[in-house]
Amino acid sequence: MDKFRMIFQFLQSNQESFLNGMCGILALASAQVYSAFEFACPCLPGYNLLYGLGILAVPPLVLFLLGFVLNNSVSALAEEWRRPAGQRAKDGAVLRYMFCSMGQRALIAPVVWLSVTLLDGKCFICAFSEGLDPRTLGTNMSGPLPAQPQLRRLLATVPCKDIFDPRAGLSREAAYRYLRCLSQALGWCFVLVMTFLAFLVRAMRPCFTQVAFLKTKYWSHYIDIERKLFEETCTEHAKSFAKVCIQQFFEGMQDEMTRGYSHYQPPRLSDTEVGEEQEKLFGITDCENMNKLLKNWHKCKPPLNVNTNTGAQQTSPASNIKLNNWTAPRRQNVVFYSKV
Repeated sequence: MDKFRMIFQFLQSNQESFLNGMCGILALASAQVYSAFEFACPCLPGYNLLYGLGILAVPPLVLFLLGFVLNNSVSALAEEWRRPAGQRAKDGAVLRYMFCSMGQRALIAPVVWLSVTLLDGKCFICAFSEGLDPRTLGTNMSGPLPAQPQLRRLLATVPCKDIFDPRAGLSREAAYRYLRCLSQALGWCFVLVMTFLAFLVRAMRPCFTQVAFLKTKYWSHYIDIERKLFEETCTEHAKSFAKVCIQQFFEGMQDEMTRGYSHYQPPRLSDTEVGEEQEKLFGITDCENMNKLLKNWHKCKPPLNVNTNTGAQQTSPASNIKLNNWTAPRRQNVVFYSKV
């Protein structure tokens, strides 16, 4: 149990690494799902294109949404976007940074799915076999081609070896290899473009101003951490509130509970425990005040200013430097003890 707790605390403290690992696992799972998926082209005119494009488009969209669902920052982004401004203004750059960070992680699994699908070629062959021009196959025709309706039906059966008619004057192997070659070429181009875009994002980021990037990164982390700390504080307050309420309930019912059992005394919290629980309540000891506090937190979050000495005299930067470098003289008291 302690090992699981240590792993959970490590994942909480390294959330970015944890999210990257989850996206990598999701990407590997997408490739494994595709390898285990039984692809069955309908081989019917009008259905091949819908089926092939559906396999190419729907699973990546599902994986993209799952990438957002598995990211805990989605709720923080939505909360920050929808909250009233109040005393704290909303920064659009921070919201865009949070969305882009989540989007980059969520795109890993769809990119892997599309790459594997195009390199395999089955979906592409099924989707575009009807639109194949037989003249592109050159000499791979053993006879005259049938009329247009029959030709379309014949081309729709190219992905299905069992029902293809080899006497129709068209080489299925040549058409299959041609479409698979196009699919693999498109797949490698897609991998090259995605890799080049990722390289540009990594390489060109230092070329822009780092001040704006550092500010948006800092405040995006602050929003996430503030939300977690507020939830933890609410949990501690609720726990302390419940302890105090239960203690007061049992103290009020002590006479009835001990009637007939004069030798029995119910367990009570010590004074130290009561003091600790009272401190965790922060002076909020009833339901109405707690509801008001939660409402104010949502509608009017406090400004980002931890300086409590707002009325103090402002000092110049030079004086601040002197104060930072100045050290007060230390008083040393020497005490002599003697044993007589």
